[in-house]
Amino acid sequence: MRYRAPADAALLTAELDAFTAVFHRPSGITHLLVSPAPEIVALLADTPLDLDTLLVRLGERYDLADASRDALAARLDELVAAGLVEAL
Repeated sequence: MRYRAPADAALLTAELDAFTAVFHRPSGITHLLVSPAPEIVALLADTPLDLDTLLVRLGERYDLADASRDALAARLDELVAAGLVEAL
């Protein structure tokens, strides 16, 4: 399974201290995200990725303390449920 984020035009983001506010224009909902969720959405905006490739790219770009496949799968499930990521 691969995942992708909506087109850049669909999301409006703003950094708020430890949070990232993400306004999802199609739904009109604002989400408050903490790391690594904003980083996941940002990586998936470039191109759809499968879970293993996403885990490798996150590890290359960010210092993630709990960089495990299960933890990433849980975050992706949350982002899919929120409508910020689509499972293909």
